[in-house]
Amino acid sequence: MTDDLLEENAVPIPEGYQSMNWTRGFGRQIGPLYERIEEDGTYRRAFLVQEHHTNGMGNCHGGMLMAFADVAFGHAVTMAYHRYWVTVRLLTDFISAAKVGDWVEGTGIATGDEDDFITVKGRIWCGDRTIMTGTGVFKALGERP
Repeated sequence: MTDDLLEENAVPIPEGYQSMNWTRGFGRQIGPLYERIEEDGTYRRAFLVQEHHTNGMGNCHGGMLMAFADVAFGHAVTMAYHRYWVTVRLLTDFISAAKVGDWVEGTGIATGDEDDFITVKGRIWCGDRTIMTGTGVFKALGERP
């Protein structure tokens, strides 16, 4: 085990969020990631921009934001349809930058479906500032438990 997973190295997170506990695979590379699920079924996914998320200018790397958009937008399929999914298309617009120390949140909403292809509209933000907007098409797979 590496010391980057120790509780003493954990970042403080806002109330209502819990760690997604992705400790292996790609989720570990881009994390730590957090989520908050409300009683009405809406959700937010989030991360704190850290040095390993940045590009050479000190901003959150566009690739990190794209990877985050994928898991933030795609989760709408899980929430609305209780299915596993894979990404078919992800189109985004970068509106603003995020810096080290910014708490970045994102969510999506399913806006249509046809033949197990689900369209999602999503947004990534920091406070009241929009970082990214986009749409995705996700292929719904098997039922989630």
